[in-house]
Amino acid sequence: MPTKKRPLSALVTGASRGIGRQIALHLAARGVRVGVHYLKNRSAARSVLAALPGKGHAMFQADIADADSVERLWRRASRRLGPIGIVVNNAAVHGNHHPLSTDYRAWRKSWEAILAANLCGPANLSYFAARSMAASGGGRIVNISSRGAFRGEPDSPAYGASKAGVNALSQSFAKALAPHGVLVYCIAPGWVETEMAAAFLKGPQGDEIRSQHPLGRVTHAGEVALAAVFCALDAPAAMTGAVIDVNGASYLRT
Repeated sequence: MPTKKRPLSALVTGASRGIGRQIALHLAARGVRVGVHYLKNRSAARSVLAALPGKGHAMFQADIADADSVERLWRRASRRLGPIGIVVNNAAVHGNHHPLSTDYRAWRKSWEAILAANLCGPANLSYFAARSMAASGGGRIVNISSRGAFRGEPDSPAYGASKAGVNALSQSFAKALAPHGVLVYCIAPGWVETEMAAAFLKGPQGDEIRSQHPLGRVTHAGEVALAAVFCALDAPAAMTGAVIDVNGASYLRT
């Protein structure tokens, strides 16, 4: 009698809200067993878990900015979900604004916190994922970047630098891992209608932000999720290393 094929498993960081939540929902709708990562909001993560179609999903708490916490996350998720074939590095922080007028102590704190969460965290999780996927014959890593990596973030330079680092990380891993069947993609959204962006979109900057977008609106979280899920499940191997803009033509690069 043939053995039953085990469902594909994915770990999505920052999945308790916003883009991560939508990615988890769309992956589960495609039959993927999803690990929902969260930092603090356990009730939100539980809500996402309850909303996922299918069975075998799980949730995991971890501080992506802490290297030891990332290692524990990978071990727990692998034990609970089995071999993980997809990792989506979505969790990130924007941090406080820290233009050059910021005092040096606050400047350093911003850089340390943002780079730890947005760049070192994805790098560390990708390290464990890449080694496991390469040993098991393949997999896919999808990183969420930002248009800020290209256009610059004068009030939040650490955020822009961290996302530029995510782009470089993705492309470096894509080159290193292609021979092992591990594909790496990167999604670069602009402004996205999420809880994190709500204060900006509803505030005095809201009209100016929307005016940047020829669509007349900012991107929906579900639109970013569709692009991420395409990369996680459907994108051709020849696209590995691609950084894909999902910003409603608000920033075009050559």
